[in-house]
Amino acid sequence: MRGWLAGWIIALWAGASGPAFAQDHCRLALLLALDVSSSVDAEEYILQRDGLAAALDNPDIRAALLQGSGHVSMAIFEWSGRRQSAMVSDWIMLTDNAAIDELIRALKSAPRSQTRFPTAMGYALGFGATVLSRGPQCDRRVIDLSGDGQNNDGFPPHLAYKNFPFANVTVNGLAVLGSAPDVLAYFQREVRFGFGAFVETSEGYEGYRQAMTRKLFREINDRILSARPVEVPRPG
Repeated sequence: MRGWLAGWIIALWAGASGPAFAQDHCRLALLLALDVSSSVDAEEYILQRDGLAAALDNPDIRAALLQGSGHVSMAIFEWSGRRQSAMVSDWIMLTDNAAIDELIRALKSAPRSQTRFPTAMGYALGFGATVLSRGPQCDRRVIDLSGDGQNNDGFPPHLAYKNFPFANVTVNGLAVLGSAPDVLAYFQREVRFGFGAFVETSEGYEGYRQAMTRKLFREINDRILSARPVEVPRPG
């Protein structure tokens, strides 16, 4: 299965070549994956999109992105059905506030890519792995996957992890509660992957901004020291 599955999806989504990157040291490549499947209605989509934009604009997140040795590179895509993953913003090196502003503008100006497809989470993760593989070379590579349900179309997450390039990749989840039962347990069991992976929760999409702020802060500030992340004060 490894050969034909990975080859087929990479060929389907490879599309344009990745952008050229400067040789500046990158400490984190963070790929944000937003759920736009049919379970996410128009109001919830706006709460998700604007919640992420507000989290990126949070002063604590800006400071976390811009401090430290090396930069953070970030990209965003939306996912739903088997062939419906779509880039919102390709890789941007977040080296100053202007770059963060550019990412926020790209997010808020992009139209919703899909509205009527099911939840093909395995395909979304496979797409994410290909985006990471053509992205910058960084100390850490993380996929941040948001969703309000379980995989119900195509192969499940564990087959994506088996058949796509997930070596040295961490997948964290943001489980949006209230739309479907057992979402948190599913994310903890099936989505969370790799060293140091965790699942953040949002109480419906109304809590998305706060949950994403907490999640980004934890991901950006994660440092491995004696196999344990350094604890730092986090925004509420």
